Amino acid sequence: MRSIKPGRGPSLMGGVMSILIGLFGVGWTIAAASTGGGVFALFGVIFVAIAVVQAVYNFKNASGKNRYSAYDITESGEEPDPLNERFGPAPEAGAGPTRFCPYCGTPVGEDFEFCNHCGKKLP
Repeated sequence: MRSIKPGRGPSLMGGVMSILIGLFGVGWTIAAASTGGGVFALFGVIFVAIAVVQAVYNFKNASGKNRYSAYDITESGEEPDPLNERFGPAPEAGAGPTRFCPYCGTPVGEDFEFCNHCGKKLP
């Protein structure tokens, strides 16, 4: 079964951007607190909390052996999906697409000869 995973480069960039968002949140919190913003300082705290969670997630995906699924298509023998290991495989759909285009990852029906998104001939 194929799994869609985020690339290591985009995950690393997401981690760097999370750090920048965290720094923005710290700046926002300091500015709001120094001007007596009160409730508005909480927005900065929320920015920092979200940035920390996103940074951990993205850096784990950039450097970890098993990444969480989202963007890159990998074969099941290459790298297992940690979400499937923790929660079990996704339930099978009764009707509709049951396979994916190996070129762009778009769901396609069993009887499709060409991908309905990229137009390439399916194997």
